[in-house]
Amino acid sequence: MTIIVSVKINDCIVMAADSAGTMSSGQIYAHANKITNLCDGLSIGAMSTGAGGIGSESVETLLKDLRRRFDGHEPEHAEWRLDPASYTMKQVAERSRAFLFEEKAALCPEPTNLQLRLCGYSAGRPLAEVWEVNMTGQHCPPPRCIMEETSFGVMWDGQYEALNRLALGLGFDVGGALVKHGVPAPEASKLQEELVRDLYITLSVPAMPIQDAIDLARFLVETTIGFVRFAVFLPKSVGGAVEIAAITKHEGFRWVQRKSFYPAGTRQEG
Repeated sequence: MTIIVSVKINDCIVMAADSAGTMSSGQIYAHANKITNLCDGLSIGAMSTGAGGIGSESVETLLKDLRRRFDGHEPEHAEWRLDPASYTMKQVAERSRAFLFEEKAALCPEPTNLQLRLCGYSAGRPLAEVWEVNMTGQHCPPPRCIMEETSFGVMWDGQYEALNRLALGLGFDVGGALVKHGVPAPEASKLQEELVRDLYITLSVPAMPIQDAIDLARFLVETTIGFVRFAVFLPKSVGGAVEIAAITKHEGFRWVQRKSFYPAGTRQEG
């Protein structure tokens, strides 16, 4: 499990994540890297939740392999290079699915449960988009756009409970609680939807400054980490350092906050 957060405003899209990585064995490590600069020089990033790897390969390394293709560094996959003048986020999402699912997960004997969130700008476009690739076992539907250019706001994935309670006003299992207290199941589902509409708290606005969007993303990840730490009913699968990146139309992908095992002064790739 993990927590990933994206905050989309007029001027950028901010990506933030914790660093706890859960392996298929159930082992949890505290230094996973979940945010990746997906193409050098372009305004594209990716972050993942779910499985920490596919087979024996970590998601971090796989996304860097994909980046080599997008950068045009693999002659045997020259057609994968993203043309800075014409690429689209849909194209990025479709090729990400082809690589991670068709080439990797579909051929792996162990089922893979992994969500990939792709954030960025299509070539020449004024506003960002958010796409999702969702692998569940041996199934992976076509990528879908979960936030169009003209949509703005906060989205989170992974460990929902803390932010569902904070922003939606309801815990994840409110439907079950309503049924437990005598509300018929069909009515409980409808009532839950109505309660979310009534209790939802808006946390961002499109005109929000970039620094405030960064602060919000950091707050939401740190809030989830603290909640999971102290909630006795939740597995301790969220934690570690918080990493944050911001993607803008002109500056591209930029790290705001990240951990590193490289010596000081060493050039780091994303």
